[in-house]
Amino acid sequence: MGPGRFVWRLGDALSVRVDARAAVVTTVLVLAALATGVVALGLGDYTVPVPDVLGALAGTLDGPARTVVVGWRLPRVLLALLLGAALAVSGAIFQSLTRNPLGSPDVIGFASGSYTGGLVAIIVLGGGYTTVAAGSLAGGLATAAAVYLLAYRRGVQGFRLIVVGIGVTALLGSLNTWLVLAAELQQAMAASAWGAGSLNGVGWPQVGPTVGVLVVLVVALGLLGRRASVLEMGDDAAHALGLAPERTRAALVVVGVAFTAVATAVAGPISFVALAAPQLARRLTRAGGTGLASAAAMGALLLVVSDVLAQRAFAPTQLPVGVVTVSIGGAYLVWLLVREARRQ
Repeated sequence: MGPGRFVWRLGDALSVRVDARAAVVTTVLVLAALATGVVALGLGDYTVPVPDVLGALAGTLDGPARTVVVGWRLPRVLLALLLGAALAVSGAIFQSLTRNPLGSPDVIGFASGSYTGGLVAIIVLGGGYTTVAAGSLAGGLATAAAVYLLAYRRGVQGFRLIVVGIGVTALLGSLNTWLVLAAELQQAMAASAWGAGSLNGVGWPQVGPTVGVLVVLVVALGLLGRRASVLEMGDDAAHALGLAPERTRAALVVVGVAFTAVATAVAGPISFVALAAPQLARRLTRAGGTGLASAAAMGALLLVVSDVLAQRAFAPTQLPVGVVTVSIGGAYLVWLLVREARRQ
């Protein structure tokens, strides 16, 4: 093994290669995200000191503080952590597939497709959470299929996928605007509020289904993990090792879109976390590829910090968390584009 790397063996059948620096960075990011979450649980009009927050979480403190922390604020913090990780994993999948730091669901158009599916569920079908979730997933998958087919020329090349995705994103943006303008006032207001990307109003009813779906997706991604590693070596190497590249790539696209659709269904389209988190994690770990665990930890940290800023920066006015992520991510995207232009 190379310096800073070791193999962790689980019996005779399973072994995991671990990069020491990546493990340390991921652990620090997870601890920072959890610490930010604990602080967030105490912030608000009813301030709760950190020791009381910990007591409420441990079940040793009762009264109004426990109601505020566990009943009202904990679901929001949990969803910020979970959805941030989900978006980052989705971004890591697509950046690995396209081998391009711009290859995220925000840029390729899959997030816009999930948004379109959710809008149709809200405005046309008038559905609730389950219908919106199904619409987001269907819209994301339909967009992924369209982009994939349009970009296919004896295989899918990463840069072509990104260019086609940008065009599809522009088309879907126009469609989404028309859907909102053509809707009745109440539906348009609900769709606009949801479309800003917000964790306002989420609660325990959204936590259970989100955790359940994410567990299924993580298991599916784990089953595809070894194939994805082979795919990063190139299609020729994949063929030589008996792997069907297009099938594996299509399966990863479905899983990546599903991660984005889960976040979109719960909180609306939250931009730039999927774009920035994998690359920031990669720079911290100094890894040759995009690590899913480190990306997930960075995404969780980014979204929970952004949500704290959205709640407290202009208190008592609460901003949609999507406004904060767009502001941060826009600056990051400009820096990334300038950096790539200078490199070329």
